[in-house]
Amino acid sequence: MPLTKNVNPISTRLLSLDFLRGFIMVLLAIESTGIYDYLYEHTHGRFIEQFTHHPWHGLHFWDLVQPAFMFMAGVAMAFSLNKQWSNGVTWNQTFKKTLKRCGWLFFWGVLDYAVRPKGLSFELWDVLTQLSFTTLVAFLIFRWNSIAQIAVCIGLLLFSEVLYRFTHVPGFDQPFTDQHNFGNYIDLLLMNKINPGGWVAINCIPTAVHTIAGALAGKLLLNGNNKLRQLILWGLVCLFIGYGLDALNITPIIKRIATTSFTIASLGWCLWFLAISYWWVDVLGHRKYLTFFTIVGMNSIFIYLFFEIVGARWFNGYISSISNGVLSWFNAGELPKVIVGAICIFGLEWLLCYFLYKKKVFFKL
Repeated sequence: MPLTKNVNPISTRLLSLDFLRGFIMVLLAIESTGIYDYLYEHTHGRFIEQFTHHPWHGLHFWDLVQPAFMFMAGVAMAFSLNKQWSNGVTWNQTFKKTLKRCGWLFFWGVLDYAVRPKGLSFELWDVLTQLSFTTLVAFLIFRWNSIAQIAVCIGLLLFSEVLYRFTHVPGFDQPFTDQHNFGNYIDLLLMNKINPGGWVAINCIPTAVHTIAGALAGKLLLNGNNKLRQLILWGLVCLFIGYGLDALNITPIIKRIATTSFTIASLGWCLWFLAISYWWVDVLGHRKYLTFFTIVGMNSIFIYLFFEIVGARWFNGYISSISNGVLSWFNAGELPKVIVGAICIFGLEWLLCYFLYKKKVFFKL
């Protein structure tokens, strides 16, 4: 993972993108402390339920985080490629760089799940592994016109529908049933296992739409007219189609296998998130209090790998043990210990990003 020192990293960036990406990473970092699951298990409140994945058919707020992550990667790609090509970098050079980046994404995605208490494991369910595929697809068609790219998106969704509906593999011929769908069958072939939570590796096929759409949105922000109006309109269209497919019982909204209805509906929300962020930060200029998020957004890959690999395997437990020990002196209950532990873990992770930000060190794949 190379790192760069940038003398003036913000001036050439889309600040709303850094804010939105940072906001997503902050939510993920807080989630990695375990506080969402704890609060849900002990309260079952409707609000905190939105910070958990829907068990199957339906859509929670938390189901939008991964699509937003992949969508933002597409937006960032548009700005990065535009800058590189404006500086005379050739397509072949950017292709090699993208291919290398996708290789690193795949490597870190596999490594994230590779070390288990019972030994090594090969799994392809991590968001970085999925992103390695979607990034490559989005890059290869980046120079195509918008209509052609939208056609590719439709083709990917139709291809996914065909795989689930018309490949009648015994035991895996129920398109929208957990543990008995075509995605589960492919996981058996690729990894000799099925995810107990229902996640499937071939989610990368339909969710490539998120990254392609992100790249299209990025090009719109770079060159288009009526940017906000178009983002809002396209978001409305996607929401209408996605929820309509579910309401008409054509294709249910299921995040865990990234059904067509889920992919389109979540894309609609992503477009609206970007529109709101762009309007608030870049159009109205509300930037003074956004540094808290942009500091994390500018090192998003680093902090993701940190809390997924270091945090989950050592850091969280170590910091929680310290905070719990101190609170035990005051006879604190379980809930205060969980909350204080989560605050300490996240606070230290944010300070790590802040340290890198002040040193102008930014890790890039």
